[in-house]
Amino acid sequence: MSVADLKGMKQGQLRIAAITTAKYFVPRLLGPFCQRYPGIDISLKVTNHQNIQERMANNEDDLYIVSDPPDQPDLKIHTFLPNPLVVIAPQSHPLVGKSNVPIKALNDEPFIMREPGSGTRKAVQRLFTKHKVDVKVRLELGSNEAITQAIAGGLGISVLSHHTIISEGTRGDFAVLDVDHLPI
Repeated sequence: MSVADLKGMKQGQLRIAAITTAKYFVPRLLGPFCQRYPGIDISLKVTNHQNIQERMANNEDDLYIVSDPPDQPDLKIHTFLPNPLVVIAPQSHPLVGKSNVPIKALNDEPFIMREPGSGTRKAVQRLFTKHKVDVKVRLELGSNEAITQAIAGGLGISVLSHHTIISEGTRGDFAVLDVDHLPI
């Protein structure tokens, strides 16, 4: 609503590009906006960080929702919601229910990683490099839903946004592990 108020918009189009995690909450935020400004058509592109940065460079959108904004002096950045990244494991995993698990306990764990270009992947790789954690990447998947299903199927563990878990609901299929240095 602030964007529309600043632009004095009563009709037109608002183009938004958002990271994949944002799809769990952005549509709920757009409802009240669309009710207040029925003459504004919304375009929402959901993609990974790499594609968002390309879209920014080409000035393709009016608003970008990201978890790790690039350092560009001409951007106006407003923080509005935390995006904690947590370790998710199947309920049967031996670390479920344990407290303050050392991050090194993730060494050699079968891991389900987001695709190259993902902000989540970049954040996980930074954390693992910093703490010298070496997981075995079993799968690379391009969607949070596919990752949660793979975890529920016992294929490994992963790091995902807590918004993914809230939206999906745990249904008893997986658990959040209490690991040192997380959430990111």
